[in-house]
Amino acid sequence: MAELNCKVETCLYNKNHYCSKGDIMVGGKHANSSDETCCESFAQKKGDSYTSAIEHPCKTISIDCEAVGCTYNANYKCVARHVDIHGSGACECKQTACATFQEK
Repeated sequence: MAELNCKVETCLYNKNHYCSKGDIMVGGKHANSSDETCCESFAQKKGDSYTSAIEHPCKTISIDCEAVGCTYNANYKCVARHVDIHGSGACECKQTACATFQEK
């Protein structure tokens, strides 16, 4: 499990830069750079609403990853110790990115 820092403040699951979804999926099967990845678990927050799948947001989280060209991808699981997800003002998952992505 990775320590996740989510800077996508428009995501429904983001609370104080932690994720309350429980696990996430990073997309980008053919990614060669961070900009070609995304958080497929992104759901846009409407207003001041906040939804929690678990009682408290977690600092560490399980991350499934389709970005097979990433150094941290081991059999579709992220093995990085720390992961940053970016996407200032995102309205859809394509506007987010895994900033930790590092090409093999």
